Amino acid sequence: MRILAIGDVVGDRAVTYLEEHLGRVRSEQSIDFVVANAENAAEIRGLNAKQAARLFSAEVDAITLGNHAFGQRDLYQVLEDDRRIIRPANFPPQTPGMGYTLLPFDGGKILIMNVCGRAFMEAYGDPFAAVENILRREAGNYQFSLLDVHAEATSEKLALARRFDGRIDVIFGTHTHVPTADEQLLPRGTAYQTDLGMSGPVDGVLGVTTEAVLERFTSLMPTRFVTATGKIQVNATVFEKGVVPKRIVF
Repeated sequence: MRILAIGDVVGDRAVTYLEEHLGRVRSEQSIDFVVANAENAAEIRGLNAKQAARLFSAEVDAITLGNHAFGQRDLYQVLEDDRRIIRPANFPPQTPGMGYTLLPFDGGKILIMNVCGRAFMEAYGDPFAAVENILRREAGNYQFSLLDVHAEATSEKLALARRFDGRIDVIFGTHTHVPTADEQLLPRGTAYQTDLGMSGPVDGVLGVTTEAVLERFTSLMPTRFVTATGKIQVNATVFEKGVVPKRIVF
């Protein structure tokens, strides 16, 4: 039961790169299930329906999102229809889609959950309560569980992991686009990493052109972010129950 978790997919070229390389990596790493955070795939702002279909064709099994979940309107109906894509569970209940899903996995079911953090972000609902409610609602309905915490603050991600240590098999963070070197098994057995990092162009600043980011910082004026050029790199982590996670780059 080896799960590959792919960090924030940034831009259409990163989707193409996964189409070209993910199948090989799945085979080389003996991966059973792939989950990818793709909330920046549509040139930084959300995910569209076409890219979602391409990621599934590239052998991604489930997609999580984040604060840009609704950046592309054509995804709204897809979120209602396709259980393989989830938005954060602590968004308002009237928003399209669901914050978790149950998918077939290794003869049983895997519970995949997604929440947004609140520190330095929007006024989302309580992520701790959202996860607690899901675990209570689906108790006994799955054999493996996974949580993507899309959050800015390292402390908030780790606090969620400590809260649910031993109750969720795998917990990882996304959003900052920088991989953390803290892969570990928590005291009660949860496999954890604070942030998977980014899957996208290595030039620029966190996947965005340097010029656009410098303009924002120096002028404090609204600036249109554009996906950077250059080499594509995927940051991902292999998770197994009871095993220290292993970061990989391809």
